[in-house]
Amino acid sequence: MILLGSNLSKSSVVGIQTGSVIGTIHRAIIDPAKLNIFAYEVIGPLVTVRPTYLLARDIRELSDMVAIIDSVDEFIIAGDVIALDKLEALRFNPVSMRVQDEKGKKLGKVADFTIDMGSYYIQQLVVKRPLMNSLGDTELLVHRTQIIEINNDAIVVHSQAAAFEPERNQVVGSYINPFRKPGESAPEQSTAHGPSR
Repeated sequence: MILLGSNLSKSSVVGIQTGSVIGTIHRAIIDPAKLNIFAYEVIGPLVTVRPTYLLARDIRELSDMVAIIDSVDEFIIAGDVIALDKLEALRFNPVSMRVQDEKGKKLGKVADFTIDMGSYYIQQLVVKRPLMNSLGDTELLVHRTQIIEINNDAIVVHSQAAAFEPERNQVVGSYINPFRKPGESAPEQSTAHGPSR
């Protein structure tokens, strides 16, 4: 399943043991070298230490409405995982970064990104194009395989990025109930074509 990164912000974190909300996703901690979600910062009334994190690998199910975990024991804090501390120090966030091709031509700025929920890898960047270059097409989808380099100034992509076949039809915005009994029909899902929040 593929979701928009912006749709995950403010998703509730629910523990299976209690069946209640124990926090809310605040922001993603992203590894720029692998372009994947390593963890999420979690906030909420039951989160007594700031910042508190939830490793992506410890999430059982994740949708644009809820992240399901075993219990509050999955939460970690700064100093628990060295790799997380290093990524947190980078404070990397692709949103609002400039995107340009290898020839230096500006393609726009990152407005959002899609995430493969099976691997937590960022699959596509949703790039908002400059008004003068949009020609009616205000967004450009750049697949992760077309990224050449990520530096402090910009995300550099192949100049053929505009010709890539998008995966947007796979982006869904509705919740899949992990507790549904086998064979029970799911409610009809609608395809999301952009941020819903």
